[in-house]
Amino acid sequence: MPSSAAHGLAGDKVASIRSRGRRPLSERLHPVGLLPEGGVGPSSPSGGPVSRSDDSPSLTIGLPVRNGDRFLVQALDSLLAQTYSDFELVLSDNASTDRTAQICRGYAARDPRLRYVRQAVNIGAAANHNAVLALARGRYFKWASHDDVYAPTLLERCIEVLDRHPAAVLVHSEEAAIDESGLAVRLERDPSVASDPRPWVRLRNLLDAGGDDIYGVVRTDVLRRIGQHGSYDHADRTLVASLCLQGPFRRVPEVLYYRRDHSGRASRAPDRRARAVILDPVRASRWHHPLIRMHVEYVLGYLTAVRRAELDGAETIRCLVVLASWLGRPALLRKQVRLGPDSSSSTPGLPMPWRERGDRHD
Repeated sequence: MPSSAAHGLAGDKVASIRSRGRRPLSERLHPVGLLPEGGVGPSSPSGGPVSRSDDSPSLTIGLPVRNGDRFLVQALDSLLAQTYSDFELVLSDNASTDRTAQICRGYAARDPRLRYVRQAVNIGAAANHNAVLALARGRYFKWASHDDVYAPTLLERCIEVLDRHPAAVLVHSEEAAIDESGLAVRLERDPSVASDPRPWVRLRNLLDAGGDDIYGVVRTDVLRRIGQHGSYDHADRTLVASLCLQGPFRRVPEVLYYRRDHSGRASRAPDRRARAVILDPVRASRWHHPLIRMHVEYVLGYLTAVRRAELDGAETIRCLVVLASWLGRPALLRKQVRLGPDSSSSTPGLPMPWRERGDRHD
């Protein structure tokens, strides 16, 4: 910002997808740092984001991945099983050395909604996130993680809310944490803290509450307006803060997103530098990228978010006061409601279809 599911069901799903007559996707690619797969066509002439055409899908799902073969099949199966079908899924393989490429090519060959690109070298998770956004053609966009799981109605419910609330810039659902085996271990209640019409209130509430809103469904033009994902530690927080200053968030009051907590997750890296190196390998240099530099970039990320929001003078001052107050004290921990050991099977909204086992990735 990877146990594998049985792959036998995937063939049936793909056959069902084709029987419904979904249209193939354009295969234009952004040229920078990408190795095309399967004979793709030209990129946009400007080298910038690929433009929309009349046959563009409504939604682009961008899935950046590096060495994610452990859980990738489960993530892809849950995304391709969505009840909302008008989407493209852009897979950007960040020079993986495991079976990620084989898995991605196999899925892309069977489902025309998938586009697979491979980075020639490890460009870091931040640049890989930006790469899938640059390729997006949908008016809505969602980043997806290769190790998480998504309930079948997640996209449908989120887009329903976006369509119903034109002022909203992002919609996400309630979430549960699952372990490496797919068992729900924790229900994470994140109220819609960024829904207030006042930008400074949204910012204050979001900073205190935290959350995983970066994985929500967002309006693509708004996301592109705020700039790219940074490569300093916690750059995702400044990006989400910038989004909340562009407009309110909404939340679907159902558990439809399952965030996998496992030993290989990027957030489990031992320290700030290790997390930054995952985002960009050049951050390993202590000489060129001392921790104080990354801290300054982090603070500037919030200040830039306020500047880009183009608020009036009074609202800008309120936002700066909120930032100064928050940066001067430890961030509050999110409140979490822990589930009991048997709650994964009894709690409404926690289906467990991905807990099937298998090792076929062809």
